[in-house]
Amino acid sequence: MSYIENIYVCLAAPLLIAAICMRGKGMRMMMFLLGGMTMCLLSSYISTFIAAAVGVDLLSASLEIAPVTEEIMKFLPVLFYLLVFEPGKPEIADGVLMTAVGFATFENACYLTNNGADHIIHLLVRGFGTGAMHVVCGFLIAAGLIILWDRIWLRAAGTVGLLSFSMTYHGVYNILVSQSGTPAMTGYIIPVLTVIITIIFGRDLYPKEI
Repeated sequence: MSYIENIYVCLAAPLLIAAICMRGKGMRMMMFLLGGMTMCLLSSYISTFIAAAVGVDLLSASLEIAPVTEEIMKFLPVLFYLLVFEPGKPEIADGVLMTAVGFATFENACYLTNNGADHIIHLLVRGFGTGAMHVVCGFLIAAGLIILWDRIWLRAAGTVGLLSFSMTYHGVYNILVSQSGTPAMTGYIIPVLTVIITIIFGRDLYPKEI
């Protein structure tokens, strides 16, 4: 087992135990968090396989392949939940966001293990930037699904459009943070600013529990 699987086991085990012990919304949130981490692990396998199959290096894979693979994989647990359980709008939004949080948490843990913890400021900036980026992409998809899912004729086209938008946002972020200096800092700051703006002006997009 490589380090990434070891990290997954260590993080997933307590979450799974918590999910088994909880009921209702708490259990659902734990499962989405675990689902996001699982999708992150699977995304790394798929991206690596595609990169090897087409003969690109790791940097090219992170810029061209990872955004597409990761956004699709993050959406799969929520799509399964939508099709099987037919949840309400608040449950849809919570599921998308918690999956994104689980994905970002596992990605940050793997980055920390691979790159060390010598530069705490950089880790803080990257941790908040990456976390915010995944949450922003999740929020975009959640807000769109809430609007589109009741309109059957818009579901397929709308879902593809939402995923394409989140892939583009994710790809731009990866391009910026792969640089050094000002471009990287700009990449880290943009998702955080997007979250702040959304909190201030976009609260009405998030459905309320009835």
